[in-house]
Amino acid sequence: MKYGLLIKLGFLKSLTDWPLLMCGLSLPLFPIAAFLVEKLVHKKYISDPVAVTLHIILTSAILLFPVLVILRSDSAILPGLALMLLACTIWLKLVSYAHANYDMRAITKSCHEVEFPYMDCLYEVRFKSLIYFIVAPTLCYQLIYPRNACIRKGWLANQFCKLIMFTGLLIFIIEQYINPTVRNSQHPLKGNLLYAIERVLKLSVPTLYVWLCLFYCFFHLWLNILAELLRFGDREFYKDWWNARTIDEYWRKWNLPVHKWIVRHIYFPCIRNGLPKSIAVLISFLLSAVFHELCIAVPCHIFRCWAFIGIMFQVPLVVLTNYLRDRFGSSVVGNIIFWCFFSIYGQPMCLLLYYHDRMTASKK
Repeated sequence: MKYGLLIKLGFLKSLTDWPLLMCGLSLPLFPIAAFLVEKLVHKKYISDPVAVTLHIILTSAILLFPVLVILRSDSAILPGLALMLLACTIWLKLVSYAHANYDMRAITKSCHEVEFPYMDCLYEVRFKSLIYFIVAPTLCYQLIYPRNACIRKGWLANQFCKLIMFTGLLIFIIEQYINPTVRNSQHPLKGNLLYAIERVLKLSVPTLYVWLCLFYCFFHLWLNILAELLRFGDREFYKDWWNARTIDEYWRKWNLPVHKWIVRHIYFPCIRNGLPKSIAVLISFLLSAVFHELCIAVPCHIFRCWAFIGIMFQVPLVVLTNYLRDRFGSSVVGNIIFWCFFSIYGQPMCLLLYYHDRMTASKK
């Protein structure tokens, strides 16, 4: 409590940023357009190449539209971040929707050739299925998902209470410990090196707590709340990433919805097209780096590629930690490297870089 009680609720005003709010409310139009494209190709009014072209236009527009709105408006970081995360989520879902329907059309055609008796069950275009997919806590489209029998109201109320409590804790840590430290810091790549190291180390503990709170609130509480409301049966949103022996293992475990999407729509298609596994992994990291940069740089109104560099830096770390695991047969070394680079150095460094670049851009 060095700086006294510093909690403020001024950030709530940024949630009423009208240009961004209207943009967010218009995003559901893109899934409707994607459904119309699939309906047209299902009825054979348009061909597969035309459908693919239309889907490329739609998925490009759903990213470019929010980016232009954010950059042209003097918006705060929080609503811009929320809008970009929503747009990127819908982009991932629409890519999966188009890809899955394309595959089902191909399977249906092959079944016609061999007179498969259940071919009508393989490919259906239903608006109800799309709506459920858009709101469900998954990024991979399929016609049928595992469903629970009922909604557990008592369990749901308990999870909501936890979500409110940990969100309050998250706001407290940010306002009380992170914001004052960041404001009293210097650019980490300029000025006194020892002072910059001291600021990074001082930020490491609160940023670690914020990261853990964010993970718990979103992956454990919010996604399970949403799944319970929709009676969605698959609750495997993460695994024990904190015990990861390598950086590669961490990325496979900490965000399973995105990991499953990348495996299904990026990694396996690359392998099927004859690319080596290493190139498929590199393409996966490249896509992840681009989206991390979009979600951070656009709301901050600065493009320094710090997030992109940070994600791509994981590639040599993957090679290093895999080598250490195979060479020494120990899980401790890789786990230590993971926690050091993510918690002690990586996140505080990224925070300071974007904060000071944002302040410099604002002064100019």
